[in-house]
Amino acid sequence: MDAQVLAPQDRLIVPPAPKVHPSPLGYAVFGELRIAWEMGRNLVGAYCEEDFDNLVTPYLFMGSPGLVVSDPAAARQVLTSPNYRRPVKASRPLKPLVGEGLLLSEGETWRRQRKSLAPVFTPAATGGLLPHFVAAGAGLVEALDDRDHANLAQAFHHATLDAVLRALFSRRADAEGALLADLARRYMEGPAHFKFLDFASRGADDLTFLDGDRRALGRRWLKTVDALIAERRAHPHPDVRDMLDRLLAARDEDGAPLPDREIRDQCSSMLAAGFETTSRLLFWAAYLLALDPETQGRIRAEVAAFPAERVASLDDLKAWPLLRAVLFETLRLYPAAPLIAREALEADTVLGCEVVPGCMITISPWLIHRHRKLWDAPTAFRPERFLGQANPWSVEAFIPFGAGPRVCIGAGFALAEAQIILASLLARVEIGLQSDRPVLPKASITLGPDHEPAFVLKPLNGAA
Repeated sequence: MDAQVLAPQDRLIVPPAPKVHPSPLGYAVFGELRIAWEMGRNLVGAYCEEDFDNLVTPYLFMGSPGLVVSDPAAARQVLTSPNYRRPVKASRPLKPLVGEGLLLSEGETWRRQRKSLAPVFTPAATGGLLPHFVAAGAGLVEALDDRDHANLAQAFHHATLDAVLRALFSRRADAEGALLADLARRYMEGPAHFKFLDFASRGADDLTFLDGDRRALGRRWLKTVDALIAERRAHPHPDVRDMLDRLLAARDEDGAPLPDREIRDQCSSMLAAGFETTSRLLFWAAYLLALDPETQGRIRAEVAAFPAERVASLDDLKAWPLLRAVLFETLRLYPAAPLIAREALEADTVLGCEVVPGCMITISPWLIHRHRKLWDAPTAFRPERFLGQANPWSVEAFIPFGAGPRVCIGAGFALAEAQIILASLLARVEIGLQSDRPVLPKASITLGPDHEPAFVLKPLNGAA
């Protein structure tokens, strides 16, 4: 996409971001160790000034060649080509939690799973889940009732898990749901973070004897998901009510039902990926709106004209164009998955750079979304840039859910869920920040905050 020219604004809201280093860390003494250290702490913490100007940068890391690719067309070339695969060791942090589901599978296994799951994520199927999202939004409002301040990071975490549990299992985030919420939060805040051994290992199962914390929590998580599926098999619904009903009814290419282990791993992938990424999207959107009360007020007017409880179809979400634009701008500034890696299987050429087998290609939505050659005012919060965009996915430099055949299958699900939950909250309260302390993005598996700030909640007239 060419740099986008926007109308000048009196105010320029530039949310805080990690330090951009003046020169590449690899040029310094012990540069590679410094890069590994910085990325172990924060996957978006090792970038330098030239990374936001260059569209391709060759590098060497631990003796292996690589390319940082920020040119949108070249990035899509890599992401759509069968000549590249996800690095095997990239699955290390999440494998104990999600098993062999669609999130981590590769090759023919991935193609088979994607095909069998496609009916679960059609617009019609997602539309049928909207009542679950409305109920989760109402639950969030109820939980925050009579509160004058709150940790919205935790509140959104619970609300999105509630939404996914309702949509997946027709269950609220209590009992087994509460256990899953606790396990997921503990996993994402600790074991899910990349470690130095993740960079140094040769594969997903290398040195796993040092991953006791991941394996212990993962076993408890999978056992809990197994119990929920076993309960549904023992007491099936008479009609299709949720995603588990669709998974149990799904058929493989040969017409056989999906194996129990695959259903468990797909459910685990949806739970882990679905609620965590949507929770982060909602947190960052709330943070940006707290910094921009004017935009927050305009969204509130949209929601007042068409309340969340009236949503009955995906078309109803078109009543909130600014809210939708804010979520897209949030995904631009804070992509849930800030780094995508691919390993070359055969020789290739990318933007004139020779690629040898084994070469690592780094594609960073964080870099692409903030690149100085691709966006006007790239670090500023300007949701207006997405207003009137009938299909933001056609914006070449916008890849919050990836690109190519592995684009996130649940993108529509997540956006519908996020719109309804955020609309439910903004219809009841004005949100602000209790402290002026900057909230910095910190990336591991997802892009979260370096600390969870307290939000001020001011009830609206007639909403108390």
